[in-house]
Amino acid sequence: MKLQVALCMACLLLMGSAQDRATFQRGNDQRGRCQYTFTVSSPREASCPVSGGGPEMETLKARLALLEAHVSRLVGEGPGAGPGTGPRDAHAQAEHERAQLQREKERLDGTVQDLQARLADMKQEVERLRAQPCLEAFPQSAALQDGGRRAASGSGGASPLVSRPVVQSERGRVRDSAWSLGSPGYQELKAEVTQLPASQLTQEESEKDTGCGELVSVSQPVSHRKADSIAGKYGVWMQDPEAPPGGPYGPQMVWRIDTIGTDVRQLFGYEDMNQFSRGFPTKVLLLPDPMESTGAVLYHGSFYYQRCLSRTLVRYDLATETVAARRELPHAGFHGQYPYSWGGYTDIDLAVDEQGLWVIYSSNKAKGNIVVSQLDPKSLEVRRSWETSVRKAAVANAFMICGRLYTLASYAAPNTTINYSYDTATGQGKVIAVPFQNRHGYNSMVDYNPSHRKLYAWDNFHMISYGVRLGKLDAK
Repeated sequence: MKLQVALCMACLLLMGSAQDRATFQRGNDQRGRCQYTFTVSSPREASCPVSGGGPEMETLKARLALLEAHVSRLVGEGPGAGPGTGPRDAHAQAEHERAQLQREKERLDGTVQDLQARLADMKQEVERLRAQPCLEAFPQSAALQDGGRRAASGSGGASPLVSRPVVQSERGRVRDSAWSLGSPGYQELKAEVTQLPASQLTQEESEKDTGCGELVSVSQPVSHRKADSIAGKYGVWMQDPEAPPGGPYGPQMVWRIDTIGTDVRQLFGYEDMNQFSRGFPTKVLLLPDPMESTGAVLYHGSFYYQRCLSRTLVRYDLATETVAARRELPHAGFHGQYPYSWGGYTDIDLAVDEQGLWVIYSSNKAKGNIVVSQLDPKSLEVRRSWETSVRKAAVANAFMICGRLYTLASYAAPNTTINYSYDTATGQGKVIAVPFQNRHGYNSMVDYNPSHRKLYAWDNFHMISYGVRLGKLDAK
């Protein structure tokens, strides 16, 4: 015991001079007796850690203190914790924000539904306004007048070609009816026209017309009428070059059909060119099948056209008001596969000349080149076909004269040319340069009438005609 006290006193005396190098610990041993322990740094062990653990221990203590403070703030305890910073408060705040976002979403959904309803009402109003005539209104009792042209012995059954009501003007004459366009699902390609090289004319301008021969010249355009609605930007107008004698419609009858719209069916008939210019139809017919393209023609009392969205050709007999024939044009492209350069779904273009009924088109086999086929006017069966070396998309339009194919270089250029000719009699083609005018800047239809020796065209709302002059045939 005395020894332990002596040791304690010695240690206390040494602590004043060595307390920076010694540590003192007190505790109970296994038997419960007090035990004192002294640890003194040796001068030889200067690298050993000093009391308190040195800088490293201080750094660890500081980091531990920061961690404890951070945990206290998270759990909402301690002096650094503010209101609403605990997990429960954070979850409650997130739920509140989620509820706000959900209410905002419901409000926006309601706004979208309201806008959709207003848009539907506006579309209905637009359709109603389009259905109204520009200057006049339909009388409730207006009926189509046949003008005494139907034969007394006409078919007794219901006709699939329905007469349409027309408008009675203040002067008592029938006027063109208004037409609801719907959504104009009409293709209009904006492609550049590739013009074929032109050559010099092969005939002298002083040569006289010798009947059937090569095209020498085309006269200045003569305007007969301008359409008064958007439906008339593109269309077809025609006269029958071989109207049957004694039929209900004579050779002076003029027919017109507008080709803009989703359901092109209305065929307007006019007594003569004078009534056509004034806009007074004597007959308005509803075709049994909707029509596509501006390639329709009249020939020998029948209306020939392409049925919409198909390669089917339709022959409609105007005398009996029945479909006389339907036939698919084998392998022909349709609905935008091989149109003319101006577009308009003009894949299939019917034509008439001195030699009968023709069709101008292309196919996959022809790789886009123009194919000309002569058709049987009654059955629409292909009699014979010729494949040319001219791409259909590279020309603006085409027509037949005396068994020869002619192509137009541009549909929009004011001064262009008829730039290519193909003779089906010899199977030979050549470039030409017959001047041609697009006076109104968008020519969508060109057809030849062999009876009147004229080209009929539809140029940007304007129904116009061109006189043609034919020269001598090349020596065989």
